[in-house]
Formats: sequence, structure tokens, C-alpha cells
Amino acid sequence: ITLSALAARGMTDSDWGDWLPRAVADADPDAVALWYLGCNGFAIKGSEGTVLWIDPYVGTGDPPRTVRMIPVPFDPEDVDVADAVLATHEHTDHVHGPSQAPILANTDADLVAPDDSLAVAREEERWTDEYAVDEAAFTEVTEGDELRIGEFAVHVVETHDPDATHPVGYVIEHDAGTVFHAGDSKPSPTFAGLAERFDIDLGILAFGSEGTIPDKETGEPVRTKWYSDENEIAAAANDLGLDRLVPTHWDMWKGLTADPTALHDHVRSYASPDRLEIVEIGDRIDL
Repeated sequence: ITLSALAARGMTDSDWGDWLPRAVADADPDAVALWYLGCNGFAIKGSEGTVLWIDPYVGTGDPPRTVRMIPVPFDPEDVDVADAVLATHEHTDHVHGPSQAPILANTDADLVAPDDSLAVAREEERWTDEYAVDEAAFTEVTEGDELRIGEFAVHVVETHDPDATHPVGYVIEHDAGTVFHAGDSKPSPTFAGLAERFDIDLGILAFGSEGTIPDKETGEPVRTKWYSDENEIAAAANDLGLDRLVPTHWDMWKGLTADPTALHDHVRSYASPDRLEIVEIGDRIDL
């Protein structure tokens, strides 16, 4: 893929060089370490060396409709440690060939995703033609599936994202604790059941403001709300019985950014979460 082709696909060179993928590769966590990649992306590494990448996205959006507000933290070509790339749903900032296909090609990792997300990779972006990705790298999952990826047990669960056609969430179990990545889900009737089934140590939930975004067809500003607001994310965290809440996505799109510190006042009277944990792009947190 040429630099001009990457630019045409909403890509740019990393603002930070290769230090972030090097930090993931070189880390030797005692339990489980997570790095926030901005937007809704995470790299997760276990004590035995298994590495999962969830919704990594280093594109610039589609200006002037969607405008990236944070640095591009790494070049996917610099990622050489990965056991799987997990996608929560089919939107561009969650399934994106220039961001994810080079990771698969460099590491022989699989893309684990629901059907509509795989349709983007196969049909819309043609990863097997445009990149060194084999069809065997595509692993389709749906709600109720369970996978073993290295030291992690990954449970595919139902979420509630009305803007997506087939969203899922991932409950990731490790001997050291349990992480739940909900994608862009708003509060879901299924969350109380997840709290009964799993003891979730750390929950990753999308949060943002309501704003105006140019319409795809007309370019006229349209009132838009893609992510949970303060009250919704607080209710979702309580329903899930989280020990730690990590809000995400609030940093990403111009017009929909939000202040996660405001969530302190919204969660403090609930039984859960026990702790609000605010991370910025590039930060590492540990279970």
C-alpha cells in the first residue's frame, strides 16, 4: 500500500513514532495490562504474553463530517505482536483495513468479529486483495460464542447499539480478573444478566456528548448522539456491577467530545462502579 493510497483512505503517519507498539511488545505484566489507543481501541496483554487488540483505529475520519481530535498513536505496520484483533461492530472506526489488516499480515493474528463486520473486511474493503491477509484469518462470532485465545477466555455477548447493524461485546476472562469491552453500546437489558454471570473488574463503555455533525448527503448539520451520555453510562456501569469504569470515545470526534471528569458526580451515588478511571490516549492501566 502506497503512502498516497493510505492518505486517500483517511490515514496519516503516526504522531508518536513506534513507542506505543514497542511498549506493548516489551511489557511483561504481572497480570493483565491494557493500553488505551484512543477512540474505542485497546491493546490487552496478559502475563503469559498473549496480546489482543480491540477496535484499533488510526484513521483520520472523513473530514469535514468526522474529524479526528487526537493524535495518531502508532503505525499498524509497526505492530508485530498480536494473537487476535477483535472488532465489536462494522463502523469504520471499529473495522478499518488500513488500521487493522497490516496487524493481521505482520503477526498471523485472526480478525474475530460478527458477520457484518467481516462483510466490511471481505466485500467492502477486500482485505484479501488489498493486503497480505488470508481468508483463514477471518473468524466469525456471534452472541453466546466462547473462544480461547492464549491465556484469555473470550465470551461474545449481546449489547445495545442502535446505530450498528450487528454489534457485540466481549467479556475477557483471565486468572487475574475480567474485562468487559462493550463497543459503542448504550445501556442494555442484558447488562444485569452479565453482572450475575461475571464478576467484571473493569468495564469499557463509550461516552460522548450530543452535537451537530454534517449530514452524509447534504452536508447540513444534523443533531447527532452516537454514545451514552452521563446518565446512561452511569446506569450501564451500575447494571454491570463494575469495579472500575473506563469511559472511552469521548476524545475522538469533533462536535461529540465530552469531559469524562463530569462522570464523578453521576456515578458517586450508585453501588457501582467502585471507581471511575479516566485514561487518555497512550495510557497504560493494569488489573
